[in-house]
Amino acid sequence: MKRVNVGVIGVGAMGHNHVRVYSRLKNANLMAVSDLMKGTLAEVSKKYQTVGFVDYDNILKMPEIEAVSVCVPTTYHHEVVMEAIEQGKHVLVEKPIAFTLDEARDMIRSAKREGVKLATGHVERFNPAVLEAKKLIREGLIGEIVSVSAKRVGPFPPRIKDVGVTIDLAIHEVDVMAYLLDSPASKVYAHVGSRLEKCEFEDHAEIMMEFYNGASGVLEVNWLTPYKKRKLEVTGTDGIISLDYIDQDVELFGKNARKVRVPHHEPLMEELSSFLNSVIDDEKPKITGEDGMHALKVVLAAMESAKGKFPVDLEIE
Repeated sequence: MKRVNVGVIGVGAMGHNHVRVYSRLKNANLMAVSDLMKGTLAEVSKKYQTVGFVDYDNILKMPEIEAVSVCVPTTYHHEVVMEAIEQGKHVLVEKPIAFTLDEARDMIRSAKREGVKLATGHVERFNPAVLEAKKLIREGLIGEIVSVSAKRVGPFPPRIKDVGVTIDLAIHEVDVMAYLLDSPASKVYAHVGSRLEKCEFEDHAEIMMEFYNGASGVLEVNWLTPYKKRKLEVTGTDGIISLDYIDQDVELFGKNARKVRVPHHEPLMEELSSFLNSVIDDEKPKITGEDGMHALKVVLAAMESAKGKFPVDLEIE
């Protein structure tokens, strides 16, 4: 099996997981990691027996490295991804793809111009429960989809310092809903608020969406609930699909009612392997830069809606 030489830029909580997974994948050859925090860098590079750099430019200048995961804070995504693209590296950037839509567009254009892959890290798309739900929808087992509802709640994560709960959590559900419905969102209306003194941004959000195919979406996210809950339901004219992201369980209600057997896998393992296979096979990544930009567009529109207390229309780019 061909192996892709990879590097990881930013080895905090999420980046550390990228390093762990790359070190185990058969189609990856982990060559270098980078982080500004020297203690974290030393710990990760020693644990996974790879070279570590404080300055990520050293990774980008290694001609043997073909692809990188960018796991730095959101405000630095554009800067790091653009430099990686200019050095001819294929890039998987953690969600959200960028801090602004203009930055996302710039990254997408540059990747196309330089002929490199640009993938966005929406890991729930690789959750076995989500993939099974998509399969059931394609088989027509719940008829025509009417709506999708989701609840993604849990305690406040101190490591998140640059965005609120809408961009951190709601963006997962936006991407999954668009994937399951095979349609972009056309309108969004949201209410957000902040109750936690330790959080600089909004810590809860309730978002309603319309999609171009006529279906609707409703989601609730917060950092207020003392336990983690990650569930989604798809309502169709002939039944309902209920899934649990954490347990990776799927249940079908209606005339085809049953508990569906789902083979459990680590979503991040599937995501990174898929990204590397897109490099090896010279194919479009399963979650493109455009997918990442759509999810970002919706959550930014949700913030605009909440601020102005009006629904926001979305256009297809």
